[in-house]
Amino acid sequence: MPESTSLTPPRAPVAIPAAGRRRWMGMVVISLGVSLIVVDATIVGVLLPRIITDLGLTTTDAEWVTSVYALVFAALLIPFGRAGDLFGRRRMFVIGMAVFTVASVAAARAGDGSALIGARALQGVGASMILPATLSTVNSVFTGRERAVAFGIWGSVISGMAALGPLAGGALATAGGWRWAFGVNLPLGVALIAAALALMPETRAARAGSARRDIDWPGGVLSALGLGALVCGIIEGQTYGWWTATRPFPMAGFEWPADGLSPVPVVLALAAVLIAALVVVERSRAAAGRAVMLDLELFRIPNFRRGNIASALINVGELGLLFVLPLFLLGVHGTSPLQISVAILPLAAGAFLAGGFAGKLANRHGPHRIVQGGMVLEVAAVLALALTVSATTGGLGLAPWMLLYGIGLGLTSAQLTNVSLADVPPEQSGQASGTQSTARQVGAALGIAAIGTVFATSLGHTMTDRLSGSALPPERQAAIAHDLRASAGTSGRDLHAAPGMAAEARAADESLAAATRHASLTTAAILALGLAMSLRLRPGGDHRRESTR
Repeated sequence: MPESTSLTPPRAPVAIPAAGRRRWMGMVVISLGVSLIVVDATIVGVLLPRIITDLGLTTTDAEWVTSVYALVFAALLIPFGRAGDLFGRRRMFVIGMAVFTVASVAAARAGDGSALIGARALQGVGASMILPATLSTVNSVFTGRERAVAFGIWGSVISGMAALGPLAGGALATAGGWRWAFGVNLPLGVALIAAALALMPETRAARAGSARRDIDWPGGVLSALGLGALVCGIIEGQTYGWWTATRPFPMAGFEWPADGLSPVPVVLALAAVLIAALVVVERSRAAAGRAVMLDLELFRIPNFRRGNIASALINVGELGLLFVLPLFLLGVHGTSPLQISVAILPLAAGAFLAGGFAGKLANRHGPHRIVQGGMVLEVAAVLALALTVSATTGGLGLAPWMLLYGIGLGLTSAQLTNVSLADVPPEQSGQASGTQSTARQVGAALGIAAIGTVFATSLGHTMTDRLSGSALPPERQAAIAHDLRASAGTSGRDLHAAPGMAAEARAADESLAAATRHASLTTAAILALGLAMSLRLRPGGDHRRESTR
C-alpha cells in the first residue's frame, strides 16, 4: 500500500523506557489489570442464582446481567484500542480502570436488576479500554528474547483467570456474599491506578496533534454497532430462537412477539450490513489518506490474519467447556458452586504452569511451534474427555483432562498473541490488539452459543429416546424431556428427589453424559480447525506484508 494511504497518524518511534526492573514491575501491573477484567467476565455465571434470589430478577434480567458485559466489551475493543494508539496506552489503561472501578461499586450497591445491568455494561466499557492497552503496551515495550516471556505471562493470565473466575464466584456464592465479588474491585482498582501511574510505561503511535484531529468517527461508530450486533445475535440465539421466536424479546417501548420470525436473524443481518459498511468506509478513507479505525492492510500480514482466526477458535473451545461442564456436574451430582469451581481448577493450574515456561520454550523452538504443540494438547485432552465421561464421572474424573487442556491452553494463548502481533508495526499495536481481543470475544460468544446449542439439543433428544420405553404416558415423557432441555439439565436433580422416579433420574444422568460427550466432540472438531490454522503460522518479526491468498 502506498505511504499516502497508510494509517494516520504516521509512523513514529515509540518511546520505550529504559530496560530493567521497572519494566517488569509494569508487567505485573498489566497482568493484575487483565486478571481483574477477565475474572469479572466469568464470575457472574456462578453467582447468578444468589443474585436472582436477592434482587428478584426476572429471567430476562438474569440473561442480560450475564451477557451485557461481553457484548459491550466486544463492541468497543477496536475503537478504544485505536484511542490508545493516539492518546497513550497507559492513559487509556488508567481511565479504563477508573471506569471499571466506579462501575464495580455501582454493581455492588445495585438495588434492582436494571441498576445491575447498567453497572455491568459500564464495567464492559472500562474493560474494553484496559485490555487492548495492556496488550499493545507489551507489544511495544518488549523485544527479543524478553518478548516471548512477556507474552507468556500475558497469555497464561488470560487463560488461567478465565477458569479462576468461577472458582472465586463459587467461593463467594457459598459464603453468601455476591456483592463482595464487585466491591472488592474498589481497593484493587485504586491500587492498580496508582501502580500504573508509577510503573507502567507510556507509549503511543505519534505525537502529532494535527493528525489526532483526523479521528475516524464513522469507523468507530460502525465497528462498535456492527460488532455489538454480531455478539448480541450470537449470545441471544439460544435464548430467543435462531430463526423462529421462542419467547418475547423486550425492547425500548416495544416487545418483539413470541411467534413468527425471531429477532436474532434480524440482528445478525444488521451486523452483516454494518460490518460491510465498515469495510467500505475504511477502504475509502485509506484511499484518501485519512485516518482509519481499522487498517484493513493489517490482514495482509499472514500471521496476524491466521492468528486472529486461531484465537477465535481457541476461545470457542475454552468458553464452551466452561459453560457445559458445570452444567453436567450440577445435573448429575448436584454439585455445589464451590465444588464445581474446584473441579475446573486444574484448567487454571495448567494454564499458569504452562505460561511460566512457555517463554523459554518459545525462545528455544520458536513461538509458532509452541502454539502448534499447545493446540495438539488441547485437541487430545478434549477428545479424551469425550471418550471417558459417563454418568458416574465426577470432578476428580475430569481433573486429568482439564489439567492437560489447561497446559495446552497456556502454551497456545501465551505465544499465539506473540506470533500474531510480531509483524505489526508498533504504532498500530492498539488497533491490532483491539482486533485480536475482539476475535477472542466473538469466539467466546460463539463457543457458548454453539457448544451450548449442541449440548441442549443432544440432551433433549437423548432423554426422549431413553424415556420411550417408560411406563409413563407420552405427554409426561415429553414434559420431562422438555424440562430437562429447558433447564440445561438442572431439573435432573428434581427427578432424583421425586419418589418412584429412579429410572427417569438415571435416564437424565445418562442423557447429561451423552450431551457432554457430543459437546466435547464438537469442541474437539473446532479446536482441530484451530490446529490446522496454527500449522500455517511462521516465525514473525520482520514487518513484511503479503497479499491475501
